[in-house]
Amino acid sequence: MAAAATAFNGLTKGGSRTVLITGVSKGLGRALALELATRGHTVIGCSRTQEKLTALQSEFPNSDNHLFLNVDVKSNSSVEELARLVVEKKGVPDIIVNNAGTINKNNKIWEVPPDEFDAVIDTNVKGIANVLRHFIPLMIPKRQGIIVNMSSGWGRSGAALVAPYCASKWAVEGLSRSVAKELPDGMAVVALNPGVINTEMLASCFGNSAALYQAPDAWALKAATLILNLTGADNGASLTV
Repeated sequence: MAAAATAFNGLTKGGSRTVLITGVSKGLGRALALELATRGHTVIGCSRTQEKLTALQSEFPNSDNHLFLNVDVKSNSSVEELARLVVEKKGVPDIIVNNAGTINKNNKIWEVPPDEFDAVIDTNVKGIANVLRHFIPLMIPKRQGIIVNMSSGWGRSGAALVAPYCASKWAVEGLSRSVAKELPDGMAVVALNPGVINTEMLASCFGNSAALYQAPDAWALKAATLILNLTGADNGASLTV
């Protein structure tokens, strides 16, 4: 990939960035947000759970420099309002991390309830599409901006009992590659497989063995460096932390 192979724990050569992260209240989103704030970047975080957002904000250094909003990415109108508020209060983000996601309970496809299947697709695919719909037009005039769509190893392979999730992440890969062809030079959209991390989502699939994998905060050290060093030359790539 074209992103710099080395970086340092402080600011990247581009200086302080404004980074929008969806699904920021727990797991990978939370860990990434805290790591980016520690490095001096401005975080805009959104989540459906106001209580967790409030708790997270209290952990941030200089919390007034950041912005936390209650948003449901499944709702186009909610994301439209997010875009309006972000531009009004912080300007157009330099980087967007489409991290919000959910997974079905382990079940064969014919045993997955229709509403559960819908929730996976609506969050993992339509949620990203809603963000792209409202934020890409804001980025185009400056011909700059990085969009990271969180994928999965199961977006590049298949697994029993999580077919809805696999399908959603394959869709993220295809969506990312296709949208990459629609962007002007200088911008980039990438699909990012985070690897296998000990999160609530992993525990729902792996049970107690999820604890054998790395913690989100350890992952965030590597992920933040990778994301901050992405450039327009990475447009269309499928990457892995």
